[in-house]
Amino acid sequence: MPHPLSDLVVHTVTKPADAPAERLDADILVVGAGIAGLSAAIQARRLGRDVVLADALPVLGGQCVNSMIGLFCGVYGNAPDYRQLTHGIFGELFEALEKTGDLHYNRTHTQTVTYDEVALGRWFENIVDELGIRVVLGASVSGVGIEGGVIERVDFATRFGPVSVTARGVVDATGDAALAWEAGLPCQVPDRTVWGSQQIRLEGLDESGKPESAELVARVDEKAAQYGLVRRDGLAFFFPGRDTAVMNMTHVEAPLGAVEAADAQLRGRAQADRVVEFLRREFPAAFRDARVRAYGFPGRRQTRWLAAAHRLTLDEVRGETRFEDAVARTAWPVELHDRIEGYVWETFGPDHVHYVPLRSMLSPRARNLVAAGRCVDGDAAALSSVRVMGPCSAMGLAAAHALDLTLGEDVHQVDLTALRDRVRQNIEG
Repeated sequence: MPHPLSDLVVHTVTKPADAPAERLDADILVVGAGIAGLSAAIQARRLGRDVVLADALPVLGGQCVNSMIGLFCGVYGNAPDYRQLTHGIFGELFEALEKTGDLHYNRTHTQTVTYDEVALGRWFENIVDELGIRVVLGASVSGVGIEGGVIERVDFATRFGPVSVTARGVVDATGDAALAWEAGLPCQVPDRTVWGSQQIRLEGLDESGKPESAELVARVDEKAAQYGLVRRDGLAFFFPGRDTAVMNMTHVEAPLGAVEAADAQLRGRAQADRVVEFLRREFPAAFRDARVRAYGFPGRRQTRWLAAAHRLTLDEVRGETRFEDAVARTAWPVELHDRIEGYVWETFGPDHVHYVPLRSMLSPRARNLVAAGRCVDGDAAALSSVRVMGPCSAMGLAAAHALDLTLGEDVHQVDLTALRDRVRQNIEG
């Protein structure tokens, strides 16, 4: 019997001239759904707050899922102890991905964690859904209502129409300080490009033939001009037992203009294609049959960040300065990609730990805004050592606690004793 479609009625519609924006009200609005924003939103919801989470991408996960970073970095300290420096969501996250075989630990000068980005993305989506966090995706900040230092409203443009969110506390976890910028708050930019990366996941590899890291770097340096490679070194993150790897072998501009950013993405993918050609020819034992399974979204390291109450300095990083308002810590090296051909890589000793103070997350001109992730304030070198996922997650968690303790008041006046008690696992032990 034919399916009865005759009752399906089609209407002709036009957009009303006065079409209203969708309006949402929340205790806390988190803008940016990468590792920092997700950590903030999850923690705020678990504190009983009504949370809206918005992101410009059409999916959750930010760079950690969609740019195929490949590694959790900065969660653990250095050899030989490899002590865990950031907790928060990582306990439950690592346990879940270990059970499904989607996680692998790597020990060198520090401990990093290889992960499957598809499994990670679904874990985030499931927990956001379970907690009842309201989500707005494909939402770019188009305006901010700020009065007397209080952010009262954030407007978003989406393909489905405008959305306007009011909240008593706001977290800028956009990576590019997009919310702070639209609010008219002072921001920092580097005087020259800090290069991003076009990551790719390759499949069809033979892990038994993979080159040593030093051999790969030496061959890239030797043959870069021949293959048109921009970056003169690179890294291969193999996932053990799967014959796949994430390749980090490009340097791509990360402009803040719309047309320039789109052009950089296209040129970045062309770079990645040249990398694949190089790998197939120069290391056939591992890469002869390599295929690109996926191109990540453009990876951005340091673009624009908040001008905060305190700018973290390289001297404070090197000197392990312990701040009264410390909320995050890491032992990750200074990793500054400000040269197209390579990057600065300054590692630290076995007991080294450096800290991020809350003041580096707070604008002097905003009373209810906390930045988290790679848009917190530091000089270029200092920021390069705290913008990785371990401390970014810790900053997101701290942002949720700071706003929870001060909601409706001035976050600069947070009770530091109470805040330290809440984030103790991420700053002590």
